Amino acid sequence: MPQTTVLVIEDEPLIRMTVSDDLRDSDLRVIEAGNAEEALRLLETDSTVRAIFTDIDMPGSLDGLKLAWIVRDRWPPVEIVITSGQRRVDVGEMPERAVFFPKPYAHQPLIEALTRLTS
Repeated sequence: MPQTTVLVIEDEPLIRMTVSDDLRDSDLRVIEAGNAEEALRLLETDSTVRAIFTDIDMPGSLDGLKLAWIVRDRWPPVEIVITSGQRRVDVGEMPERAVFFPKPYAHQPLIEALTRLTS
């Protein structure tokens, strides 16, 4: 059975690496992006992505919340998990089926949520 692919979008390299390693240790396939523009390029070329885990506050012309809306519009089956340490997001601000994890978050509940969303 092929591994589920999760795209982790986080501009802080140490955070991105840590969460990616934990997801890989949980038998998920992980690809990484440092900003929303890079994430869109990866989504356009990798049709195996089943979920994204994105920070809201990132450099560039798109933040993670805008990215989430684009993903829901262009890739409706892709599951979306959003995080931020700077703000809290109401359900009405997120696309349908998106889940919010405030920073700092425990990795095990995040892994469980991604596994549940993609199974």
